[in-house]
Amino acid sequence: MAKSSPASRTTEGPTPVNPADVETKDWPAQATETIVTQVGNIRDKTTGPVLTGVHYAVYAAFAVGLGTVALVIFVIGAVRALDNYLPEDVWAAHTLLGAVLFLVGLVLYFLKARAKPDAA
Repeated sequence: MAKSSPASRTTEGPTPVNPADVETKDWPAQATETIVTQVGNIRDKTTGPVLTGVHYAVYAAFAVGLGTVALVIFVIGAVRALDNYLPEDVWAAHTLLGAVLFLVGLVLYFLKARAKPDAA
């Protein structure tokens, strides 16, 4: 066998394996390990980002639900507080709070319309 000098060797690509050097007794275990490793790599590359996105979607849904509950509790508390301090019946609290919420919705509607021009 002729020996090659270090200058003639290339570092690109995998080095060829001599079939005589491979242990033939354990080739089923080696093949199984290679398959399991490759399937694991593919699974991590495909389902990893999907799982991350699903986690964010679940957290966002939880935050929206919590925000809705907080808003309802705030409105109930505001109606009760206004009912205690306004001289009239409960209709005055409903009217005042309804007007405030209407104005907030109107401002948000016009901000949305300004931020997103009509595509058609």
